[in-house]
Amino acid sequence: MKAYNETIGRLRDEGVIAKHLDAMHSLSLPWVERILTQVYSRTVSLRVESLKKYESGTDNVYGELLPRFISDIFQKTHLKSDQVFVDLGSGVGNVVLQASLEVGCESWGCEMMQNACDLARLQQAEFKARCRLWGLSSGKVHLVQGDFLDNERIAKALRRADVVLINNQAFTPETNNRIINLLLDLKEGCQIVSLKSFVPTGHKMQARNLNSPINLLSVERHNYWSDSVSWTNAGGTYFIAKKDSSRLRAFSDSLYN
Repeated sequence: MKAYNETIGRLRDEGVIAKHLDAMHSLSLPWVERILTQVYSRTVSLRVESLKKYESGTDNVYGELLPRFISDIFQKTHLKSDQVFVDLGSGVGNVVLQASLEVGCESWGCEMMQNACDLARLQQAEFKARCRLWGLSSGKVHLVQGDFLDNERIAKALRRADVVLINNQAFTPETNNRIINLLLDLKEGCQIVSLKSFVPTGHKMQARNLNSPINLLSVERHNYWSDSVSWTNAGGTYFIAKKDSSRLRAFSDSLYN
């Protein structure tokens, strides 16, 4: 320990550590995971039992998407530091903090469960402290408590969003249908990541369904692997939908030409 401390002291005094940190403009996933784990273990882990208090069969069923899966989503959507990320149903804020730390973007989350919101606020405070400790500059974090289907701050954020994440694995069909209406206000090119697709398999654009919001979406299906989510060790599928009005315009034009 003495030799280690002497070495660290020397490197600090010579400015080697500061120079190395100044040259870093991003963090590798292992470092992101390490910092997020420190934050989580000092806040959520101590009170995790409170997250199990939910009503079965409702939308308020808690589950977490794990950092490696989220990092893959960031890469697939090409999320950048000058963009806006929104997590609808953000739980204790894990993904919001990861976007802020790993990408450096403006990051929003909205959650209605009181217990999860309380822990999210604790995580945000600890996250700020950890970033100061490590000398890191993260993106702005906004954690909002409320129903994302009826919240003005989130509505404004969604109109600016570049990537929207919705862990709708346990959402009721009614909630998923209501979410579709939010898509009308998203800007062109915005990407929506979900565990269940908002566009039914085999859906075809037709004259009789021309006004459906799902016609604004082009969807790609992707796989996630084991240890990607908290509720199972098995892999699964997720979907990235992109708002693209050109397909609808082209189809509409074909009906009258």
